[in-house]
Amino acid sequence: MELPVPSNTLASKAAAFLFMFLLVNIACQAQLTSTFYANSCPNALSTIRTSIRNSIAADRRMAASLIRLHFHDCFVQGCDASILLDETPTIDSEKNALPNKDSARGYGVIGKAKSEVEKICPGVVSCADILAVAARDASAYVGGPSWTVMLGRKDSTTASRTLANTELPSFKDGLDRLISSFQIKGLSARDMVALSGAHTLGQAQCFTFRDRIYSNGPDIDAGFASTRRRGCPAIGDDANLAALDLVTPNSFDNNYFKNLIQKKGLLESDQILFSGGSTDSIVLEYSRSPATFNSDFASAMIKMGNILNANAGQIRKICSAVN
Repeated sequence: MELPVPSNTLASKAAAFLFMFLLVNIACQAQLTSTFYANSCPNALSTIRTSIRNSIAADRRMAASLIRLHFHDCFVQGCDASILLDETPTIDSEKNALPNKDSARGYGVIGKAKSEVEKICPGVVSCADILAVAARDASAYVGGPSWTVMLGRKDSTTASRTLANTELPSFKDGLDRLISSFQIKGLSARDMVALSGAHTLGQAQCFTFRDRIYSNGPDIDAGFASTRRRGCPAIGDDANLAALDLVTPNSFDNNYFKNLIQKKGLLESDQILFSGGSTDSIVLEYSRSPATFNSDFASAMIKMGNILNANAGQIRKICSAVN
């Protein structure tokens, strides 16, 4: 029989973990600089921007996919491009983790941007940096904020499907769990709400919101639920897509937060941000001030981009495989 751990022991372990995380993160952040490629590849950022803009122009949904891809990369081993690695006998690809399989997109877009950069500066720019820059450029292209991306990340030679399955937030998560999962990564509750605002873009598969729209619960607008049921039958068609923001699904704005106030959040993990809890006031603030949301989103993306893998140490020649 396992004995209960005294609360003071749990607290000390949590404090020690957070302290070590901060030490590693601060040490890693010191390596990053906005001018990292100023001499080694001065045209890197403009080359990435052109490639990303062309890809989003061909597929408007790709903006949301690239922001999500960067998020899913940073939350596992750190922002190390491990999510881009294909399955091999020695690599359990994160692409096959449940939160990514059949839903994560944009691998080819990052690979294309990498190939364009390789033409002008072979072996210089990491895939992890390209992914971070792509998320920024995607936001700006669809009307969202821009920010200065800190650069100098290295690419990982490993991936972790296990961590991807356990550490990425779920569409079923409650508020306390969401806050906790972000705090472990060094991000505040306000950062979490701001980053959730990326759901002003993109789409979700039917199985992620079916329970919610058929629940007849008090936390969902009846008309909204009825509309969503048309494209998501009670049985089958799990992969049917619905826009996360029914109003302006392809533009970065603050309608996501207005939707939450009207009980029109598509996912449970969206609506829980405005459900009588500690984040209600942040949702209200962002719904009233697009400028505040944009500023906080940019700041949170910078903080998230500074979650690094201290063991990452190479510049991959192609993003889907180690050298």
